[in-house]
Amino acid sequence: MATNDQPVVIVGAGLAGLVAAYELSNRNIRSIIVDQESEANLGGQAFWSLGGIFCVNSSNQRRLGIRDSRELAMEDWFSSAAFDRETDHWPRKWAEAFVNFATDHMESYLGALGVRFVSVGWAERGSGQAGGHGNSVPRFHLTWGTGPAIVEAFAGPVKEAAKKGLVEFRFRHQVDEIIVDGETGAAVGVRGQVLEPTDVERGVASSRKSVGYFELRGAAVLVASGGIGGNLDLVKKYWPVDRLGPKVPQSFVLGVPAHVDGRMIDISRKAGASVVNSDRMWHYTEGLTNWNPIWPKHGIRVIPGPSSLWLDATGKRLPPFLYPGCDTLATLRHICSTGYDYTWFVLNKSIIAREFALSGSEQNPDITGKSILLLLQRIFGSNGTGPVQVFMKKWRRFHRGDVPE
Repeated sequence: MATNDQPVVIVGAGLAGLVAAYELSNRNIRSIIVDQESEANLGGQAFWSLGGIFCVNSSNQRRLGIRDSRELAMEDWFSSAAFDRETDHWPRKWAEAFVNFATDHMESYLGALGVRFVSVGWAERGSGQAGGHGNSVPRFHLTWGTGPAIVEAFAGPVKEAAKKGLVEFRFRHQVDEIIVDGETGAAVGVRGQVLEPTDVERGVASSRKSVGYFELRGAAVLVASGGIGGNLDLVKKYWPVDRLGPKVPQSFVLGVPAHVDGRMIDISRKAGASVVNSDRMWHYTEGLTNWNPIWPKHGIRVIPGPSSLWLDATGKRLPPFLYPGCDTLATLRHICSTGYDYTWFVLNKSIIAREFALSGSEQNPDITGKSILLLLQRIFGSNGTGPVQVFMKKWRRFHRGDVPE
């Protein structure tokens, strides 16, 4: 077990790494956080998120009359995950533990850190059948302050722990190898390259020029480095043909920065880690190319509401229950089967003003900035949010026209 003299080496300074360091510091256990990016990217991809939190039977749900339960959430999760492999033992155990935590502790745990929710939405409703997969009730708790507020809830205490000597940051340290003890088989450290300093802003792709090497030892190694969303080569390599069909889209937009590259997956595998379900991936189908990109192929997800007419590339309406926010993977499978990589939303200005929204912290300055004035303008305004209006003007694939009377 780690002690003050034997730190835990955490690979990744994203939200998972911060939560791990926070929990360890609360137990008076030292940790060293290693990340290939600069301090500007502390919190990782969570910073760019809308800050949705999965809670079950929360006070917010009960206040809104939403009837939820541990049993219903567990049934929904297992139906959606479709655990059907021998390697699904630990994923199943993780799912059970997470749903239990989301039911018993999530709301109070985050509340103690100052996190508040502004609404409860209904993300991924599923197939529309009573016994089908998806969320049977709204569980998407939108954080007041979006992703940055979630990041700061943990970054603040971790920085305070660093002042006490319980946490050490090693930015611009890129791990190439996990050191394994030859006798015990335990992971006892990492080694890799020190990357040159950079002053690029958060999310911008940074240099990979090496200026030295490093090695760190500890009592254990915790890999919290994120997935493959910024690495299209790995996405295509592990494309789930059995679930999404053989047609791999040729064009993608990316909702995460380039540093979400999945490097640590193979590095962990080489060190003896059990890597399972590499083909179980998630892709949103309502993506737009950002007119003002921060990272390569920067995409923004549309949250269009129910009134838009959704057509495939040939002009045919998508079949039920393939509506925005309902059954993402089934929608993706259908779109791929058409032979095209795109679809159309047909809507008018009234629908845009009342229903259209863009996902991500930077696209929602009212909620991210905790501005009640801007939030009221969103609710009662007649033109849509500021970012939506800008997209309408500057995005080259927004086509306008008059409807014949």
